[in-house]
Amino acid sequence: MSNSKLRKIGNSVGLIVPNEVLGALNLAEGDSVYIARTETGFTVSIYDPAVTEQVTALRRVMKKRRSALRELAK
Repeated sequence: MSNSKLRKIGNSVGLIVPNEVLGALNLAEGDSVYIARTETGFTVSIYDPAVTEQVTALRRVMKKRRSALRELAK
């Protein structure tokens, strides 16, 4: 676990992220991250939670309608 500081940047507040965390997430200055509330606090991810939910729903439909999708692909 890393300890980070919040710093005032103009009229906003920024989170200073250690280089080891940036490297582990393959992030660089200017990249976007997503912050989501969880039962135990918050998570920071490079993946958009809304897209993750959509992909999960799509996989359920694809599994349920596998034969119909195969017919359509012919």
